Amino acid sequence: MKSKKLTAYIIVGMVLGIITGYLWRQSHPDKASINSFISNISLLTDIFLHLIKMIIAPLVFTTLVTGIAKMGDIKAVGRVGGKTMLWFISASLLSLTLGLIMVNILKPGVGLNLPLPDIHAASGVEKSALSFRDFALHAFPTSVIDAMAQNQILQIVVFAMFFGTAAAALGERAKLLVDLMDVAAHVMLKLTGYVMNVAPIAVFAAMAATVAKEGLTILATYGTFMADFYATMVVLWILLTLIGGMFIGPRIVTLLKGVREPLLLSFSTASSEAAYPKTLEQLERFGVSNKIASFVLPVGYSFNLDGSMLYCTFAVVFIAQAYGMELTLSQEITMLLILMLTSKGMAGVPRASLVVIAATLSQFNIPEAGLLLLLGIDHFLDMGRSATNVVGNTVATAVVAKWEGELKHAGPHPHSHRG
Repeated sequence: MKSKKLTAYIIVGMVLGIITGYLWRQSHPDKASINSFISNISLLTDIFLHLIKMIIAPLVFTTLVTGIAKMGDIKAVGRVGGKTMLWFISASLLSLTLGLIMVNILKPGVGLNLPLPDIHAASGVEKSALSFRDFALHAFPTSVIDAMAQNQILQIVVFAMFFGTAAAALGERAKLLVDLMDVAAHVMLKLTGYVMNVAPIAVFAAMAATVAKEGLTILATYGTFMADFYATMVVLWILLTLIGGMFIGPRIVTLLKGVREPLLLSFSTASSEAAYPKTLEQLERFGVSNKIASFVLPVGYSFNLDGSMLYCTFAVVFIAQAYGMELTLSQEITMLLILMLTSKGMAGVPRASLVVIAATLSQFNIPEAGLLLLLGIDHFLDMGRSATNVVGNTVATAVVAKWEGELKHAGPHPHSHRG
C-alpha cells in the first residue's frame, strides 16, 4: 500500500508541478522572474539528489558483501552454480547491450536540448580520460574510504567483492560480521524508503522548473520515452524466448503460458518478488526439479534482473541525449561494463534502478538532475521491468534444469509454494 501511495503522490506532484510551472511561465514571462523561480524551487530537487547520493556507497557495499558471503563456499555450489552464473552473465550482457543499441536507434531524448546545470558544466572526469587502461586502473581503489567519500561506485563494488569472498572463506568465524553487514544493509534499505518519501516534492519542483523554463512541449517526450522503452522490452522478451527455445525446444511456449499469472502479478504490483512463490510453483509444474528451481530462482532474483539492466543503459543514454551530450563508443562500452558490475549489488532495493542510474551518471559527468525526468513515470516503467525480470528468471531456471538433465515432462505438482 505504501508503494501505491507513493506512486500516487509522485503522480500528483508531477501534475501540480506542470500546472505551477505553466502558470508561472504565463504570469511572469520575463526571463529574470523565470530564472529566479527556477533557482528557488530547484533547491528542493537538489536536496533530494544529495540524499540519493548519500545512500549509494553504504547501500552498495553492505548489500553486495552480504550477498556474496551468504552464497558460502563456491565449491559447495559446484557445477550448477557455474552454469547458472554463465547464463546470468550472458543474459545481463544481452539486456544491457540491447538497451544501448535500441536507445541509440530510437533516440528518445534527442531534440530536448535541456541546458546543462552550471555546477556540472566544468567539473568531473574529462571524457578523453576514460580509456580502457584508465578504466582498469580506476576499478581498483587505493583507499576504500576515499572511494566511499567520492562515491566511486565501481571501486566500492570491487572492494565489496573481495571483502565478501574473504568473509565467505572464513565461514563461521565471519558469521557475526556478515550478520552485522546484513543488518546494516536492511537499515540502508529502510533509509532508502525514507528518502523516497521526499520524491513527490522533488518531482513537483523538477517539473515546475522544467515547464517554467521549456514550456509544455517538453511533456511529449514522456510518451515517446515510454513507448520506446516498452518496444525495447518486447524485443528482449522475443530474444530470451528464442534463445531459451534453442535449449528446451518448443516447450518454451508452454513455459511462458504457464507463468502468465506470476507475470500479471509482477506487472500490476510493479514487484517481481510478489510473483516469486507462483513462479516457483509453475516451474515445478513444468517439470523443473525442486532442487534446481529452489536454487536458480532465488539466485536469479539477486543476479539476473534483465528488465532492470535493460532500463539502466536505456535511461542513462536517454538522459545524456536530453542534455545534448554525445557519448563515444568507448564511453558506452565502459558504461556497459560498469553497469554489469553495479547492477549485481542492487537486488531487492526499492527503486534500485534509480540508485544505480544516479551512481552511473556521475561517472560520465552527466547531470544527476536528469534522473528527475524519469521519476514521475518510473512506476509505469517499473511494471514492465518487473514482468521482464520474471521472464528472464523463468527461462534461466528452465535452461539450467535442461543442462543438468533435471527437466522432466510437465505434470501437476503435488504441492505449491506460498512462502
